[in-house]
Amino acid sequence: MRLTDLRLALDELQLRPTKSLGQNFLHDQNLARAIAAVALPEHVPFAVEIGPGLGSLTAPLLERCDQLLVIEKDARLAAWLRAKFPADRVAVVSGDAIGFDWRPLLLHGPFPLAGNLPYCATSPILRTWLGPCTPVIRATFAVQDEFAQRLAALPDQPDYSALTVRTQRLWSVRRERLLPPTVFLPEPGVDSALVTLERRQPHEFPPVRALFFDQLVQRGFSQRRKQLRSLLKADPAVWSAWCTRHNLPPTCRAENLSLPQWVALARILDPAAATPAQHDGEQFEIVNEQDEVIGTRPRQEVHDRALLHRAVHILVFNRQGELLLQKRSAEKDREPGKWDSSAAGHLEPGETYAAAAARETDEELGIRPELTPVGKIRACSKTGQEFVEVFRAEHDGPYVLPPSEIEDTLFFPLTFIRDWLAARPSDFAPGFREVSQFLPAR
Repeated sequence: MRLTDLRLALDELQLRPTKSLGQNFLHDQNLARAIAAVALPEHVPFAVEIGPGLGSLTAPLLERCDQLLVIEKDARLAAWLRAKFPADRVAVVSGDAIGFDWRPLLLHGPFPLAGNLPYCATSPILRTWLGPCTPVIRATFAVQDEFAQRLAALPDQPDYSALTVRTQRLWSVRRERLLPPTVFLPEPGVDSALVTLERRQPHEFPPVRALFFDQLVQRGFSQRRKQLRSLLKADPAVWSAWCTRHNLPPTCRAENLSLPQWVALARILDPAAATPAQHDGEQFEIVNEQDEVIGTRPRQEVHDRALLHRAVHILVFNRQGELLLQKRSAEKDREPGKWDSSAAGHLEPGETYAAAAARETDEELGIRPELTPVGKIRACSKTGQEFVEVFRAEHDGPYVLPPSEIEDTLFFPLTFIRDWLAARPSDFAPGFREVSQFLPAR
């Protein structure tokens, strides 16, 4: 949208840009096309834009995708956008991107996100959209340049901060280019920059518990002048040994640690990280067609030979009737990164189904709710040759998740889960697809 067109549209709407909404409208057409090319380097089925304003970026984005969802907080602009763009290709949501419920967008699979973000809302928008379970695979934002430099900073640089470390654990960050004030109306008092965030590959860093990691990093940077050992109050012997192993002085500060070192520190300090990962030598009971125990075999042999064995799945609901699903860790040898039941696992030798359900719920979620059996599935290829007993529980959290087992968890409405299963069954572990037959009707 050219500057003259932008002014005409504002006059038509009798609208003056609102500072509280961070309304600085992009008017450089060539720049808008260049940003769209960075945001969507190839044609995609679906994308999301935050803060479209008068559609300067919307139009070039639409040339590079089939369907576009735009989220505009100003209701006047949202109505104008609905009239401007074809409804069969552009869905306009009048609402705040902060706290936006993106769960229904999982139906579209991984998608790119773009936007010209208000300076005052950039951090909370990133928290909403770029967490561990997000369907966003790539994010391209115009932000205040100072913020972009913080996102892309390196250790020992002045801009290196808790925001840097928390963001870069999940996203590789690239500051693409400077955006001068003259390309916006009204002109902001500071420079902007285009920044791209690409989702990291699953095995780039060892798994950590997201909540623990973020809280640890925030505490570490809370007083930059203080030494980490004082802020974290770690066991002196553990701290000294860890620093020696990572070639750091015991007097180091938060900004001295690289991202891999922050990940390693979280793993050594988080009790949940001590939960051992599955191993091939683990012993499973094998059973006959009547689910009677006939012996034990190592885990790997049971799976390789498709021997009949036993497992439990636990479905945890909150007070609103939503079901908790877990996103399996990338460390899992079977179905890594897939969505699964709230908790699940194999029976240990000599264990009953009920005892296994209680143990798995405690080990995977850190809770001990009342468990009610709701049904049983015979062993078959769809369950991985497991006899599966399904249990139900109610619990609102919080949960303590072993990072070697679970990347994160989210609650979902049952109606959405059914739609999601129908649209994208491969997003789920096969066991849950079978267990879903026991979901309540409501």
